[in-house]
Amino acid sequence: MTSTRLRVAAVGADLDAHLGRNGPLPLRGAARPGRLGPLAAEIAAAGLRGRGGGWFPTARKLEAVASSAGRHAPVVVVNGMEGEPLSGKDEHLLTHAPHLVLDGAALAAETLGAERVIVAVATGRLGPLLSRLAAERAARGVDPVEITVAEGPERYLSGQETALINWINGGSALPTASRPFHRGVDRRATLVSNTETYAQLALIARHGAGWFRAAGTPDAPGTTLVTVSGAVDLPGVYEVPVGIPVGDVVRATGDPEAVPGPAPAAVLVGGYGGAWLAGADAWSVPLAPDSLRKAGTTLGPGILSVLPHGACGLAHTADITRWMADQGAGQCGPCHFGLPAVAADLDLLVRGTGTRAALDQLWRRLGLLPGRGGCAHPDGTARLIASALHVFADEVERHLVGTCCETPQHAAKG
Repeated sequence: MTSTRLRVAAVGADLDAHLGRNGPLPLRGAARPGRLGPLAAEIAAAGLRGRGGGWFPTARKLEAVASSAGRHAPVVVVNGMEGEPLSGKDEHLLTHAPHLVLDGAALAAETLGAERVIVAVATGRLGPLLSRLAAERAARGVDPVEITVAEGPERYLSGQETALINWINGGSALPTASRPFHRGVDRRATLVSNTETYAQLALIARHGAGWFRAAGTPDAPGTTLVTVSGAVDLPGVYEVPVGIPVGDVVRATGDPEAVPGPAPAAVLVGGYGGAWLAGADAWSVPLAPDSLRKAGTTLGPGILSVLPHGACGLAHTADITRWMADQGAGQCGPCHFGLPAVAADLDLLVRGTGTRAALDQLWRRLGLLPGRGGCAHPDGTARLIASALHVFADEVERHLVGTCCETPQHAAKG
């Protein structure tokens, strides 16, 4: 049940091979100041939603940037920072289909009347390759806009859009209260979207809204890239139609000749800012933003991590929580004080030295985190921990009496 739209278009870094497979850049005409170009209507009809985690309608983002731009040309930013440790789709796309991403960014720039595209990636990853490709495209007159590459710090929050804009403007890669669509790079209205969003936009420009809507759901059309890891036979990045059941995605990573086994104990959906779902519950949940929100989690940048059988989900969550506390911006109380506090509470519980009073304290602290920070970093961590306490309730009870058998294995990077 996997789909291959992006994979069919992916031919690597060779520009001639890309043009041979996908055709020239399908330019439609530049926008006028304060208005959108002709491609905007096709994007709206396609119902494209951003694939970076928020799943916000791309057409509405374009409208917001255009209405804020005034007489000043806006800026387009490709967010390829990929600070989420469990995600691999940005690197996958920028390695296997970089020209498709650059096509989409150039088309978005034309649609907005932007004069500049900035491709942001973590330092030491793909910067040199992308700079070379941008220079080649410029020399051959492929793009109607200048494309440059910026390499930023490799941290979880570096991909948060206000933090990314703040860094591009010469500040620290920390979240701010500014709204990029209103005041972003060089105080200009700025479109910030994920690499996959631009790749999907490039396909819509070539094949049309009807083609795009032939896959996915009415509310979230198209395909999406999902990074699958953990207790699966073939971890990696998969392209699937939006709305496919979680269990079908996981089964697609195994031996097609094997007899399907039982659902796993739990699946981490949405990455470190997502939530655990019990395996039996997760198996039939559609992999779509609205369905997953009702289930208590988020699709995020497209992440499924299957907990190995016999592993302690509470211990894995404690590892992630310590890492997330270390990755926080430290600019507000929930991040500076709250995350280290809940990480310490969870560590006590995992070590078997926590008490029911300590567990009650952890629940109280979790209730104080959401909605109080300068960004959503504390909110996601609180959701992750709360989901672990529910899904792994039996493990919690065993830890309270010191009988959980697994030696914690570090699930987090850092």
